[in-house]
This record gives sequence, structure tokens and C-alpha cells, in this order.
Amino acid sequence: MQKKFVQNVLFKIFIFIGLILPSSIYSSEKNINNKNIYYLVSDIRIPFWDIMARGASAKAKELGYELTVLSANNSAKKELQNTVAAMKNKASAIVLSPTNSSAAVTILKFAKDANIPVVISDIGADSDGYVSFISSNNEQGAYDLGKILTHELNKRGWQKGTVGIISIPQKRANGKARTRGFMRALEEAGIKSSNLYQQVDFSYKETYDFSIKLIKKDPNLRAIWLQGSDRYKGALDAIDKSGKTGDILLICFDAEPIFLDLIQKGILVAAGMQQPYLMGEKAVVTLDRHLNSLHVAHKQQLPVLAISKENIKEELGLIKRNVLGLNSKVGK
Repeated sequence: MQKKFVQNVLFKIFIFIGLILPSSIYSSEKNINNKNIYYLVSDIRIPFWDIMARGASAKAKELGYELTVLSANNSAKKELQNTVAAMKNKASAIVLSPTNSSAAVTILKFAKDANIPVVISDIGADSDGYVSFISSNNEQGAYDLGKILTHELNKRGWQKGTVGIISIPQKRANGKARTRGFMRALEEAGIKSSNLYQQVDFSYKETYDFSIKLIKKDPNLRAIWLQGSDRYKGALDAIDKSGKTGDILLICFDAEPIFLDLIQKGILVAAGMQQPYLMGEKAVVTLDRHLNSLHVAHKQQLPVLAISKENIKEELGLIKRNVLGLNSKVGK
């Protein structure tokens, strides 16, 4: 325990020397004359973040900014290196989608010392110090998603079945909110939850293995809730491999273009769709207003669209633009 504490202290000192001292040369400067925004994102390889980056890029170009995207590839160390790069290049502002809410605390402190305003776009932070926090209403969206699932389970006479969860990290504020909202829907319907596994590397194999574990450990399993979207095939393949197609339902958070087809065919019961393209746009608009001394709301929350076969057609235009970023052209 003591060794780990010492290692953590030394690591923070190392980061402090490598980050704060170089930035002190310009930490008192106002960067408003620079037109460069940095988007520090947890993992651009995940479609959700890529769509958000495209929304931010499009709006930045429209407003006359240059936007640079730096992905941490789900590494806290890389995330700090990206923060160093943004500060050394005298970023006028930062859009931050951190690897987790606790990691955001350090980044916000460093950005504040360098006089760089930050807008957080999703995930959240365990401290204040940001200009604005743009988030999805994860709790309500997950609750609405849970209501769709419990309705489907009841319709099939599976009230005694259980629901397993493959979650995003529960250290994240959005992860906690999703779990909280979904569990409330299950409890109201009198449906029990099964095991919960937290994603670490967000890989196909991890999702597949977690799904297999859920199926093997619980003979009463009737549904899997994947708190993401891009590894949906891992869950579907596990259900198929176990001979449970038609007996175990899949429900997801976020969306992939193929979900438009999967939901209408009933392969996927529903998806709680955030609006990442719109979130990216709002993050840049918010920073632009702040840099021009205009008022911005400290917290902004967008609805999550709970999409099933019943409402997908009427919401299609909104899904294609704000959720999937399909009806947009982004200049490079």
C-alpha cells in the first residue's frame, strides 16, 4: 500500500515538472487571439467519439477555428501527454472527453494554471473548474431504455428472467447514471438484474467473453444490456454460440449505422441513442461564446433518444444527423 502511494506521488511530481513548468512561460497569457481548439478525447477509435469529433470539427471550421483531435486511446498516461501537447502549443481552448471522471480533475487543474478554458463534453469530472459541462441525460435515457426492455420481457412472459449488464467503467459519472436509471426501471417492473461486468479495453473479445460468462452463470438470463454500441457483435455472437438466439435479447446504449436495420428487424430490441454530433457542435459554440465574453450555461444536458421498432421511423432524420453524423460534411 505504502509503495503504491509513493509511486503515485512520484508520478504526480513527474507530471508536474513536465507539464506545469514548461507552461509557465505562457500561463499568464490570454490565448483568445489564437484560433486553435484542442479536442482531448478518451478513444477516437470508438465510433461515438469519432462522431463527436466530426461535429466539433464542422462547427470549428464554420466559426473560423482550427481544431486538433488528440486521442488517448483509453490510456491515462497518453491523455496527460496530450494535455502537455495542447498546452505547449498554446491552445486557445480545450474540449475534453476524459478517460474517466477522476482523470479529468488533474487535466482541469493544469488547464486552469495555464489559463486555458475547458468545456467537458460527456463523461464528466469529479471537480469543478470547467467553463461548461455538456452531457446527455444518461439516467433518464437508461431508464427509458429499461422501460422498453421490461415491456418486451413482460410481453413474452419472461417476467422471471434476469438481465445481465456489460457496463462502461463505473468510475465515470455517466456510467453510474446509466446503471442507476436502468436499475430503477427493472425494479419498478419487478425484474431482477444478473451479474455486471465492467469494460476495460472495449474490445470484441472482452464483450464476447463477458457475454459468455453472463450466459453460463445464469440459466435464467433473458437479456443482456451493453452500455455501449460498437462491440454489439461480440454480444450477438456469444448469444448465437450459446444456442440462445431468440431466447436472450440484446439492448444497447449509443448507436451504429447498422442499428437502423437491426432494430427494425428485431435483432436488437432497442438502443439509447445519445447525440454526439450535436454535442460536439455545442462544445465548440460554447467555447466560442466564452472566448468572446458571452454568457454560457455551466451545465448543458441533451436528451437521450430511446429508439425501438415503434418509433425509429419518425426519429430517423434526427438519428442520422445528431446521432450518427451521416447528413453532414466535415472539412478536413
